[in-house]
Amino acid sequence: MRIVAETGKPVAQVARDLEISPYTLHNWVQAERGKAEGPQGALSEAEREELARLRAEKVRWAKEKTELEMERDVLKRSVVLWVKDAMNQ
Repeated sequence: MRIVAETGKPVAQVARDLEISPYTLHNWVQAERGKAEGPQGALSEAEREELARLRAEKVRWAKEKTELEMERDVLKRSVVLWVKDAMNQ
């Protein structure tokens, strides 16, 4: 793993030189890189702020959607009543 990282040689070449499976070496290199990068799925502060902003926006949009659906339903009922009234005259 260190040879790949320090020399920059391809995994396949290093595996050939060491006479091991390139797949095995690739898995080892990936595991080591994962450790160096920190816990998988950890968010930076900027990402947390963006996530919070997007969640708040989603809640706002859901409320707006509910209000618009209520307005639509009122307008539908108004049109039905208007048509019924117009047909009776």
